Amino acid sequence: MNAHHHLVDLLQARALASPGRRAYTFLADGETESAALTWAELDGRARALGAALVGQGARGERVLLLFPPGLDFVAAFFGCLYAGAVAVPCHPPRPHRDQPRLRAIACDARPGFVLTTVELAGRREALGARVPELAGVVWIAVETVDPRGAERWAPPSLAAETAAFLQYTSGSTATPKGVMVTHANLLHNEGMIGAAFAQDEDSVVVGWLPLYHDMGLIGNVLQPLHAGGRCVLMAPVAFLQKPLRWLAAISRYRATTSGGPNFAYDLCVRRIAAEDRAALDLASWRVAFNGAEPVRAA
Repeated sequence: MNAHHHLVDLLQARALASPGRRAYTFLADGETESAALTWAELDGRARALGAALVGQGARGERVLLLFPPGLDFVAAFFGCLYAGAVAVPCHPPRPHRDQPRLRAIACDARPGFVLTTVELAGRREALGARVPELAGVVWIAVETVDPRGAERWAPPSLAAETAAFLQYTSGSTATPKGVMVTHANLLHNEGMIGAAFAQDEDSVVVGWLPLYHDMGLIGNVLQPLHAGGRCVLMAPVAFLQKPLRWLAAISRYRATTSGGPNFAYDLCVRRIAAEDRAALDLASWRVAFNGAEPVRAA
C-alpha cells in the first residue's frame, strides 16, 4: 500500500481492497454515531465531488474548504484531490462576526472556489460583505452534488510533486502563512508517523482536533488512510464541554492511537471525576501523542 505516488491512488486502493470496511465514524455530540463512511463510500463521494469541481473548472485551482466538524469535510478534502485541485482548509466562519483569519487566508490563497454546506452557502452574501475576497468565487454546497456524478469522474494527472493542499499556520502571533504541501510530502510524513506509532490495519484512531488544523488532518484523517485503519471523530467543542467524552470514546472503540495538545490532558485530570475514570478501560491505548503547544512536565 505504500508504493503509491499520491493520495488518490492510495484511497482507490483502499476502496478496492476493503470496500465495505468502515473507515471514518463521526460522533455528533461526542457520544452518538451520526455519520460513517466506508472506504468505498468515501471513494464514491470523492469521485462525485471531484467531477463536480472539474465541471466548474476547478482543476489546478485553489478550493477553500469551509465546514463545521464532520465527515463532509473529509469527503470534500478528497474531492479536491480527485479533481486535481488544491484544498485550502479553513476554520468555518461564525455568524455576525468579523473574520480576520478567514480574510487573511482568502487574500493570500486567492481561491477560485468555496466548497461548503448548504447552510454556510446560504450565508455567502453576508460573509462576502465581511470577506470581500470571497464575493466573486464559485460556491458549491456538497449536499447539492449528484452522487451519480461519480460515474463521470476521470482520474487527474497527478505526480508526487503535485500540490495537495495549502496549510495555514495558526496566526496566533502573526498573519496566517500558507505552506504548500505536496502528495510526496504527505506520503513521506505519514510513513514516518506510521512507523513511529507502529500503525497498521488494526489501528484505531480517536480524535477531536479541528480537521482544518494540521494535527487533526495529518494525524486523525490521513494517518488512518495510510495505515488502512479506522478513525472515530468528534467535534472539538464536544471534548471541551465534557473531556470525559474523549476517553470514553477511546474506551468504547478500543482505540490504539489518540492525542492532542498538552492542555487536553490537563483538562482530563482536572475535570473527570474518579467514579467516571473507574469505568474506563484504556488498555488498548498504545500511543498517546502530545503536541501543537509546549509540553509541560507533570
